[in-house]
Amino acid sequence: MNSGWEAVIGMEVHAQLATATKIFCGCAVEFGADPNSNTCPVCLGLPGALPVLNKNVVELGARAALALGLEIQEMSIFARKNYFYPDLPKGYQISQYDKPFSANGELTIMTAERDDSGHAKDWQPMTVHIQRMHLEEDAGKNVHEGLPDTDKYSYVDLNRAGTPLGEIVTSPDFRTSWQAYDYVNHIRRALSWVGASDADMEKGNLRCEANVSVRKVGTTEFNNKVELKNLNSVRFMQKAIEFEIERQIAAHEANETVNQETRLWDEKKNETRVMRSKEDAHDYRYFPDPDLQPLNVTADFIEHVRSLMPEMPDSMRERFIDVYKLSYTDALQLTGDRDTAEFFETVSRITANPKLSANWMLGELTRELNNSGKTIGESNVTAEDLAELIRTVDSGKVNNNQGKEVLAEMFASGRTTAEVISEKGFEQISDASAIEKIVDEVIAANQANVDAYRGGNEKLFGFFVGQVMKASQGKANPRVVNDVLKTKLTK
Repeated sequence: MNSGWEAVIGMEVHAQLATATKIFCGCAVEFGADPNSNTCPVCLGLPGALPVLNKNVVELGARAALALGLEIQEMSIFARKNYFYPDLPKGYQISQYDKPFSANGELTIMTAERDDSGHAKDWQPMTVHIQRMHLEEDAGKNVHEGLPDTDKYSYVDLNRAGTPLGEIVTSPDFRTSWQAYDYVNHIRRALSWVGASDADMEKGNLRCEANVSVRKVGTTEFNNKVELKNLNSVRFMQKAIEFEIERQIAAHEANETVNQETRLWDEKKNETRVMRSKEDAHDYRYFPDPDLQPLNVTADFIEHVRSLMPEMPDSMRERFIDVYKLSYTDALQLTGDRDTAEFFETVSRITANPKLSANWMLGELTRELNNSGKTIGESNVTAEDLAELIRTVDSGKVNNNQGKEVLAEMFASGRTTAEVISEKGFEQISDASAIEKIVDEVIAANQANVDAYRGGNEKLFGFFVGQVMKASQGKANPRVVNDVLKTKLTK
């Protein structure tokens, strides 16, 4: 960023709540369904069809609000947000305006600056003020076909119309694109962690928009902002914000006007482009929806939802550091999602060796998961299986390299540690008397090297280890081999 300027960034995150049916009707929420197959008179906006609020939306909305430190309001009101697009069949969206479901949140996230390759350094806490999270329905989806020089066709798929959303709006607290990046990742993890949303950006059930402006450092007034819309990955969002900051600085320094508008990110050209002029709230002509009663939430309901909440990832991360003595980086990775955190706790409990458990999970198991494109919940290796393998390696029954080979086979086949070790013949020889016999044979066959070692050439020790391992076909326990050799060679 050019010196003398600072960015002012506010974030809006639209999270699809993880219900089986839509917010105001019984149509299924089903990703990948045939176009327009999950629709009814209510979500199509047909005359005479009346909306009925899905209770599960309120429960999941409450979980989301509590996970983000928001205050759930005793009463909220659904309003009609009027605008026309082909994917909004009623001509308005049922949302909330001046009385949202939750408000006044304060959230602490961890954020870091990045080097040119995107690697984080010097993590620091940051407080983010969340103005509100309101409940609303989603619009449908426009699908466009055709190349610029050919006939174009547009289709409307209304399967998504009426799916429940929680829109999370922050104050303009962010000053860098990476702070916004870390915030959205925090939101994704928190919502998924408590089961409020799948928060999968690839499936479109979490979308983010950034409001970006720049101003001279030391000033407090706001310049015109640009809304960056339809950002379908956190990395694209970060790139779009970074580009927009530089574009706006250049415009201000050239005394050009920065228009208040909505822009899209063009990932092929790595630049933003104009979509439309930005609407203000009065353009939407909000008014209370006459077909829906005010939503009243009791204190008992809130406490019931709170009682069902799991330990949150930030608290768990700190516990992993304090109790298991893990590094911040390891604890952060292991609490990246709830399945991984619970997997680690199970492995660590069985092995009684948290550090070794973390090393195997973040090393070999993560490599297998990445190579296969699977999540830890889809792994053929259970937490109990991995713990048994770690204990087997730690006991010396197989060496570390053999353990890695065993894990790869377990992951591919779903077989147990014992089955794979038996099949591969990896049972390690740890009996000292059996290894002593092999050592004696190696020493007898290499008397000249023995004399050289005893004469001061200690580098030959590795030679003897290699000969013993070769003679045992790699089955001798390296620790026992070292101990026996040291005793024999110093006589």
